[in-house]
Amino acid sequence: MPAEKETDLLAETTRPSCAVISLAHVTREYTGRTAPVRALDDATFTIVAGEWVAITGPSGSGKSTLVNLIGCLDRPTGGTLKIDNIDTSAMSPTELDRFRSEKIGFIFQQFHLIPYLSAVENVMLAQYFHSMTDESEAIAALERVGLGARLTHLPSELSGGEQQRVAIARALINNPPILLADEPTGNLDAANQKIVTELLQNLHGQGHTIVMVTHDPEMAALAQRKIALSHGTVFCHPVGGPVVTLRR
Repeated sequence: MPAEKETDLLAETTRPSCAVISLAHVTREYTGRTAPVRALDDATFTIVAGEWVAITGPSGSGKSTLVNLIGCLDRPTGGTLKIDNIDTSAMSPTELDRFRSEKIGFIFQQFHLIPYLSAVENVMLAQYFHSMTDESEAIAALERVGLGARLTHLPSELSGGEQQRVAIARALINNPPILLADEPTGNLDAANQKIVTELLQNLHGQGHTIVMVTHDPEMAALAQRKIALSHGTVFCHPVGGPVVTLRR
């Protein structure tokens, strides 16, 4: 690729002035038996408000490390990570917990619902960790994902697709600007994949920033941009376009 075109593409995919997520030379190392293991190597990229970005890569490529960092579940060992223009490294654990509950909603492949709580109680639990519970808001969140008739059902009484929709309602209850989805359709059949995919498309249309980890090419194709990882190195490019290496 000519140098001028590569520079133009990099400018399109890295826009610090309007970034809601910004990584600058971020590295994450873990202690190994004989030497440190670098799970993420000098990652530099931004995600702007309202983008839908897919994170892809084989097992062991650093996807989980990157997601944990963006989700404020872990801290980098080097570089600067900013969420909504705030450097999270300066926060205490308590401040980080509060910040995470306000800024990020999590949608996991495994749902992570409390088995002895009803659907509405599982959603209210996210409110509890944020500030205070409001049952009417939790009911409205479940109605929003089509589960108004399943409010009192336990997770064991719900299908896999219904459980994932409870998890989406839980992620939305505090109205976070960022949704972090880890293989959101990975455990679902085709019919429920379609329902969850349409929900994500609607949420993106409403202005949510979506960062989605996926192995599914069809799901990745829904995103506006792809961040691919290989051996801890980040590659960032428009979906269907040429790959641009941000940092080697």
